Amino acid sequence: MSRPLAISTDQAAARCCPEGLDPLRMPAHVAVIMDGNGRWAKARGLPRVMGHRAGVEALKMTLRHCSDWGVGALTAYAFSTENWSRPGDEVNFLMTLFESVLQRELQALEEEQVRIRFLGDLDALPIKLQSLIAEATQRTSLNTGIHFNVCTNYGGRRELVRASQRLAERVARGELQPSEIDEKELAAELFTAGERDPDLLIRTSGERRISNFLLWQLAYAEIHVTDLFWPDFDAGALQLALQDYQGRQRRFGGLHAMESRALGS
Repeated sequence: MSRPLAISTDQAAARCCPEGLDPLRMPAHVAVIMDGNGRWAKARGLPRVMGHRAGVEALKMTLRHCSDWGVGALTAYAFSTENWSRPGDEVNFLMTLFESVLQRELQALEEEQVRIRFLGDLDALPIKLQSLIAEATQRTSLNTGIHFNVCTNYGGRRELVRASQRLAERVARGELQPSEIDEKELAAELFTAGERDPDLLIRTSGERRISNFLLWQLAYAEIHVTDLFWPDFDAGALQLALQDYQGRQRRFGGLHAMESRALGS
């Protein structure tokens, strides 16, 4: 991340978008499940941790191009609540990797106008990492470029339980009536509060499941699956995912315009 990130305006996106992408039809919010780091490393005879290092580079590339091409927000599934069950050495490496990447990249993120947030149960993370997360969040909070959300110690079910508990507490304090609880009230208690729902979910490594990721927020997202392992996910793969998205007709539970006209005739 050595050069300034482009501000996500239509004009800037039109200049930066590769041929074949319509800058006016870019998803406002892209979410990614970065799967396959360990298998990528194994296929090359490398330790699993080397796959995670390579995965960081793929994420930096994805952030770069999403910003340049006019995507307003990128949310990455970095560490799930289930990942604690992995071997201790791997978990420790990941925590150290998070710390080193934040320390190395924070100044550039700040200068390049990226607004970064970490979503999840952050209290369970190492104290040093918590401190770095708080600093990164504060220093970039007023930035006007792409929103970069890093889901860390995140689980979709746990997020919904937490939101429900917070709503129950508001009811108990007399701040809210049960009849007033609606989608807007629940969404306001999620880790993603203030962020629009993803338009596109990209999953690598060929797996076709959402793995407890953004269970509420992905309700109407388009899903693109690639067989590439995450470290191999490059600009060309991102462009294909965005072209796939742009080739779809989003219905949000309704009918395609032509179908609606046919039923009405």
